[in-house]
Amino acid sequence: MNIELLDIPKIHDTRGSIAVIEKNLLPFPIKRVYYLFDVPSTAKRGGHAHKEQFELLIPLSGSFDVLLHDGHESQKVTLNKPDKGLVIKSNTWRELDNFSSGSICLVISSGEFLEDDYIRDFNDYKDYLQSNRK
Repeated sequence: MNIELLDIPKIHDTRGSIAVIEKNLLPFPIKRVYYLFDVPSTAKRGGHAHKEQFELLIPLSGSFDVLLHDGHESQKVTLNKPDKGLVIKSNTWRELDNFSSGSICLVISSGEFLEDDYIRDFNDYKDYLQSNRK
């Protein structure tokens, strides 16, 4: 699976904790940052793969599941700690679901929004992987 669980450095004292993400922590340059919030527990997000972009998903609050597929096998990763992130590399299908109440998912991306980088249908995704393996 083309993913990596990432420990985000944190500093803790009696006043609370701070987590720090600097450019050398990520395996890609930061080009875009966005976040998902107010997602109903029954809703699904994602449902796509990126041809080129890498993303880091961080649960700033609450929890959610990330369902991943690489064309051969699937894996589920539950994110529920704000100092643990999931790097999803290119050509990996992802769906997010099972959002807890008040959850917030921060996404740090290696690219700006480009519709041509998205594969939004799972069958098209499998075809894309097959055509690029030749």
